[in-house]
Amino acid sequence: MSPNHKIPLLVDEGEAIFESGAILIHLADKAGRLLPRDGAARSTVLQWLFLQVASVGPMLGQLWWFRHGAVAGPRNEQALERYGREVHRLYGVYEQRLASSAWLAGASYSIADIATWPWLASHHELGLDMAGYPAVSTWLERIAQRPATQRGMAQAKGE
Repeated sequence: MSPNHKIPLLVDEGEAIFESGAILIHLADKAGRLLPRDGAARSTVLQWLFLQVASVGPMLGQLWWFRHGAVAGPRNEQALERYGREVHRLYGVYEQRLASSAWLAGASYSIADIATWPWLASHHELGLDMAGYPAVSTWLERIAQRPATQRGMAQAKGE
């Protein structure tokens, strides 16, 4: 049902919706929560959501792959250096934002936080020292303490 033949895919009332960002927008619009209906506030949420979709997912995913998944052949130090540098840069972008804002898009928790949290929470798997990212660390912990996050993580672990 997805032209890319990959997950995630949501079928809602017979409509197939693919790609995680599009699914989050669809669900938020349908529920009337986690994404403002219009204006600058909506634009801000979408900007932070698209940063995750276009940069965080691909770059952290590549670093993870070259650290853990690429087991055949010698370790690719050039790839680790390239993706490691970009991941540090991205964490710096988020550190700067979260040093002045409780949530990525401003005063309210949004789909941008939901989409970004699992990626930035994987820092231990990426070998990142979080000492340089105190605002990101605080944000990660704040989201980890949310009951909905705890329920979702338990379900993902099969608990």
